[in-house]
Formats: sequence, structure tokens, C-alpha cells
Amino acid sequence: MLMPDDITLLLGGRQYSQWQRYRIDSDFLKGSDAWQLQLGLPDQVFPVDAVRGAPVKVKVRDEVILTGRIDSVRRDVSRKGLVLQLSGRDMAAILVDCAAPIFSARQLTLDEGIAAIVRPLGITRIRIQAQGMTRHDSIHLEPGERAWDALVKLASGRGLWPWMDPDGTLVIGGPDYTAPPVATLVLSREPGKSNVMSLSDTHNIQGCYSELTVMAQNHALPGEGEKFAVVDVSAPLEGDVSVDDGPEMADTSGETGHYNRSHTEHDPTVPYYRPQIIITGDIDNRQQLEYKARKAMADARLSGLDIIAQVSGHRTPSGELYKPGQRVRVVSEPHGIDAVYFL
Repeated sequence: MLMPDDITLLLGGRQYSQWQRYRIDSDFLKGSDAWQLQLGLPDQVFPVDAVRGAPVKVKVRDEVILTGRIDSVRRDVSRKGLVLQLSGRDMAAILVDCAAPIFSARQLTLDEGIAAIVRPLGITRIRIQAQGMTRHDSIHLEPGERAWDALVKLASGRGLWPWMDPDGTLVIGGPDYTAPPVATLVLSREPGKSNVMSLSDTHNIQGCYSELTVMAQNHALPGEGEKFAVVDVSAPLEGDVSVDDGPEMADTSGETGHYNRSHTEHDPTVPYYRPQIIITGDIDNRQQLEYKARKAMADARLSGLDIIAQVSGHRTPSGELYKPGQRVRVVSEPHGIDAVYFL
């Protein structure tokens, strides 16, 4: 017999399960996952632990799906009784809301740079899902720069992306293109063959570009401009690539530097000329600039297609909870779709 997928909130050592309404958002590309729960209180007493900033865990049956804090507490009293409405986000919320520590450093590995940004804000559990730890020649954070923006900037220089695991661990990595699909979502014209309630796709050219150029400068380095290895974790995009390296800056101090370095990616699926230029700060080497451009073009292409499928329940046919980063096969006869996509 299947157990119901009850949503349970762990707050102040107590469990709350009898929700009138709940909503939990989880997005691989958004900085922080949000949640909202509404609870009726037959005892006519508001929980004393339900205060802003309180740590919580959200579970589906026995599996933790989110670790975070309460953002807002709303208490409604009417003739019908007492209703408590809580909303919040996961542990990445503080990175989205708050400024990064101000510091400049040289020769830090990726994990050292990440830790310097997030540990002062209380994020202590960090996992790097990438092989090799090349050093950043220079890391400089501007006053007022959001911690999440600084984190994304540092990770994208290696073709990586940050996200939060359900247990509150900050993960720096990339999608697994070799993982098998966890489910096949079917929308068929024949009765009895569909396993989705509805499916829609949206194609949008806003945010998509026929060519995207990332420009940066290479800060001065001692010696002859030694090249560092870069972790190759990004999937190659189809299309032509052109590279434009600016001239070197002469210097009598024995240090070398480059300015006006650029790398251009092309998207052949955009039907007409739509250029974009992104200016970034210092880079360590040309490979890092290529990763930034490739990541920016991948994000732009991703924004051009959105598929929404409504399914019954929270789990795949094998019993695994749906979660961002999984791959699913989508087969829809009306849409003419038969491909594998990331959640």
C-alpha cells in the first residue's frame, strides 16, 4: 500500500502536517527556492516558534526536500478560526539578499574562493562537483556586490553553477549529461496512453541572440603569462565560435597583461541578426573567457524554450521524488516533441 506524500514542516522541534494549502518552488537556475504553507489551528493558539528567521526543514514523507528559514509570518483571525501562513526560502536566500564580504586575493583555488564568499554568511557545508582545482590569479569583490552574484561569477569562470541541495549543502558543479531520464512524460491523442494532465511549450526570442560576445581584460601577471588548466564540465554548443584576442600591454616591470580580449559564440537557431555584448571583469586566461561566453550563450538559448508539464503526485514512476537537475523524456504528439530535457 502506497503511503501518502504528506508535506511536513519541522519547526522548533515540532512537526506540522495538516496544511490547508502549500506551494514549494524548486528551480535549478534560480538563486533560492521558495516555499509557502498555510495551516489551520484548531487549538486556537499560534505557535510561538513561528517567527521570521526561524530555521525550518520541509519533508515529503520521510525525505527532506528543503532546508531554509522563514521569511514572513502572517496570522489571520476571523470567525472561522485562526490561520497561520508561513513563507520562506532555502539557505541560499542570504546569498541572494546580502552583500558579499569585501576582499581581494590572489592564487586561490575555486573551493577557497567560494568559502571566502559564503562562510561569513553562515554557509558552512560546501561541495565542489568538479575535477581539478585551478587557481584564480586574482579575485576582487566590489563593495555592495551581492554574494550570489559573486558566487555565480566565480563559478561561471570554470563553466560551473551553484545550487543548494535539500540538506542545505551548497553545491558547485554542472548538470550530468550522462544521467538516464527518470521518467517519460507522454501526451498522446490516443485515449489511455497519456500520463500527464497537461503540457505546454513556449518559444520566445526575447533574451536569445544570434551572436554573443564576452569582453574582458587580462590582469597583469608576473612572468610570461603562464596558462592554467581549466575544468571542462560544460556541454559543447552547436554553432560557430570565433575568438578575438586583443594586443598585449607592454610593461617594463616584467608583467604581462591583455586588454580588449573577447570571445564570440553564435546561435544558428536565431533566424536574424541579434547581437549582444557582455562586459566582464578581469580573467585569468583565454580559456576562462571561453567558458564565460559559452555559459552565457547556453543561458540565452535556455531562455528561449519553456516546457511545463502537469503530472499527478510528486514522484517518478520508480518512486523517486522529482527534483531539479533530473532528466526526463518528453513525448507529445500534438506538439511534435520527442526529446530529453532537464528539470
